[in-house]
Amino acid sequence: MNLYELKAFVTLSRTLHFAKTAEEINISPSALSRIISRLEEENGTELLDRSNRKVELTPNGKLFAEFAKETLERHSDMQASFKGDRNKISGTLHVYASVTACYVILPLFIKKLSEKYPGIQLAIETGDPAGAIPAVREGRASLAVAAIPEDGLSYMETISLKRSPLIFAAKNDSNFNVTGSPQDIISSVPLILPKTGLARRRFDEWTKSRNVKPVIAAETEGNEAILALAQLGLGIGLVPQIVLESGRYQNTFTIHPAGNIMGYYDIGFIRRSEAFGTQNTRRIWAAVSDILHSTDWKGLMK
Repeated sequence: MNLYELKAFVTLSRTLHFAKTAEEINISPSALSRIISRLEEENGTELLDRSNRKVELTPNGKLFAEFAKETLERHSDMQASFKGDRNKISGTLHVYASVTACYVILPLFIKKLSEKYPGIQLAIETGDPAGAIPAVREGRASLAVAAIPEDGLSYMETISLKRSPLIFAAKNDSNFNVTGSPQDIISSVPLILPKTGLARRRFDEWTKSRNVKPVIAAETEGNEAILALAQLGLGIGLVPQIVLESGRYQNTFTIHPAGNIMGYYDIGFIRRSEAFGTQNTRRIWAAVSDILHSTDWKGLMK
């Protein structure tokens, strides 16, 4: 095995998708498949479970992914020492964020980080906001932008950026009757809801406590997907208001408050409360900590 093959495996362990990984590292999917087969043969074990539609790491695959990450990090440390750059902070910071966070929050963070620590590069994974916390817990991301649970997160550091109410979003020319109480709306208007996450948990808890039977037209992952289906006229979507304040849907929806029943999203940065890994990884962690704690995020987000 070589460093390029280790990098290919680490990338695949993050994306769990052959085509996406091949595009990211600029090789063909068939060449990537040969690399994985060669790694499995050299290690004498299966590293990936391909039995289902979704690629998953085997238990040994998870161990190998950790080995590969550490090897690449140590190689980066060694190269820095050869160049006499021991004090220069450089490397890759893995970030998980929704599409909305990429529009609204990450540009500010990237600007601050690149100004002070230009040697740190970002590798960004986008996806459903509900996947942000698992990405940090599983080590796929060192930093995430997500809704912070009301009761906090154990072993995690959270930094609040902005509060945004959950609202019902209806296409401007839709004929849905969204007048009346929240109970009337939820029980009579087709809804497009997130499959999982904080908003769905609040919605389910509220409807159960009020014995309200909702009309659910669709369930999907990601707020942008909810709005895409709402724009097709399938129903009204439950999303944080911040999603409508940026991006392509800014002027195409009418906002209908969800009252106090769904509350607010406290949106912020989430990461592990302590640094782990090589010396270089710890230096990057400290640099990010400097940016996170020295910036007036709430003032910038107004």
